[in-house]
Amino acid sequence: MTPPTDEPLDTPEATAASQDAQDVKQAAFRRGWLIPAIIGSALMMQTLNATVISNALPAMAASFGVEPVRLSAAITTYMLSAAIFLPLSGWLADRFGARRIFMGSIVLYAIGSAACGFADSFWSLIAARFIQGAAGATLMPVGRLVLLRITPKTELVGALSVVTMPALLGPVVGPVLGGAIVTFADWPWIFFMNLPIAALGLILVYLHVPEVKEQDAPKVDLLGMALTGLGLAALIVGFESLGRTTLPPVVVLGLFAGGLALLLVYGWHARHTPHAVVDLGIFRHRTFQASVIGGAWMRLAMGANPFLLAMLLQVAFGLSAFAAGLMTFISAVGALVMKTAAPPILRAFGFRTVLLVNAVIVGASFMAYALFRPSWPHWAIMAVLGIGGFFRSLQFTALNGMAFADIDQGQMSRATTTSSMVQQLVQSVGIGLSASLLSLLMKLEGATRMTPEVVAPAFIILGLVTMVSMLWFVRLPADAGDEMNGRVGR
Repeated sequence: MTPPTDEPLDTPEATAASQDAQDVKQAAFRRGWLIPAIIGSALMMQTLNATVISNALPAMAASFGVEPVRLSAAITTYMLSAAIFLPLSGWLADRFGARRIFMGSIVLYAIGSAACGFADSFWSLIAARFIQGAAGATLMPVGRLVLLRITPKTELVGALSVVTMPALLGPVVGPVLGGAIVTFADWPWIFFMNLPIAALGLILVYLHVPEVKEQDAPKVDLLGMALTGLGLAALIVGFESLGRTTLPPVVVLGLFAGGLALLLVYGWHARHTPHAVVDLGIFRHRTFQASVIGGAWMRLAMGANPFLLAMLLQVAFGLSAFAAGLMTFISAVGALVMKTAAPPILRAFGFRTVLLVNAVIVGASFMAYALFRPSWPHWAIMAVLGIGGFFRSLQFTALNGMAFADIDQGQMSRATTTSSMVQQLVQSVGIGLSASLLSLLMKLEGATRMTPEVVAPAFIILGLVTMVSMLWFVRLPADAGDEMNGRVGR
């Protein structure tokens, strides 16, 4: 007689149940960690390159025999191209499949990067940067769209935390890496380093990321794309020109007027078009409105912060680009630590409470930068920067997660496109306004050079700007987005 045992019987039913449970665990792992990490790594290629190029501009200008200020066109061209093609991203994903477009964007970005590295003249570089910008326009929104469509809402906050981890490293590692490449190698390598990242990302996306697309993709809104793309491009170039002498004031004013006019015409067009490229109706959702419009005040400060810190640490303090980059790297460490802590914090307190309380903390952290002086020990500056990075990471995790709490699947592609368009515009606004603000502060101080006393008030203004976002957060219901962080029924 077979003795009794507590071991489960090896029956076909038990084996099938065990396999089903294993499949569920593997699918949850892929949604929660693997796929977000793959998408985030591809996005890091874009965010890293956007910051690395700044430190390389003087070396590139010397190579082409032009003035360094003229090379700012390499940055503006990228943003201009991204603005033009960004409205197309959602429709392309619906029509041809988000994974296919995401992979195509990686390939195109790699081609543009190689062309930048091999550029032998100013104009060939500008053409290559235009290609990069077109690819970058679809990388961010389409990558996020893939995640939104395959991830249940209850797991989305954690998945978005993972996807932004690699992308967060770009803006912080970029200045350090750019300074090292220009110092110890040559500027083309800031573009060539994208090639192995793109190759690895392409393979991993092909193997692990599923295809998602709409069964009945709407007709392409060509007029809407032209109006939004050109309007956004005009505003971006206008804001990029603030505080500089690259364009005459009358031209900058014309760009603002033309850009606003095009967007107003689009508003009329959208009300009379069933499948407008940007669905303005999604702003009726309080969660989306608070994330995109309220969050814009946070992102405005984030766009200005790297520029202002560079002016403070490099120009006012006299640190090298490499040394300043090493100091600001600590904010990435704080951000990465927060990415693991954000989901339980949001689950415990909810989006509304976290966004309101943390807005004050983030604003105060920006104001604390105004206290920095050359006499401060470096460890103290790094500690303040690390704390600031920690709480800013929590704020953006909450904003990114809550944005899609009330958006249904049919609106996802247009919601991601709209969110990305606003972020692109706000980033350029932050850079342009920070340059103008420093020029104004220098005039008010009667200073002829950049000093800590000139830059300090800019950080105080920045902190106050972030707190404007609370006007949108305070109107959120107490249970806003609870489905996203598992608080339903609590």
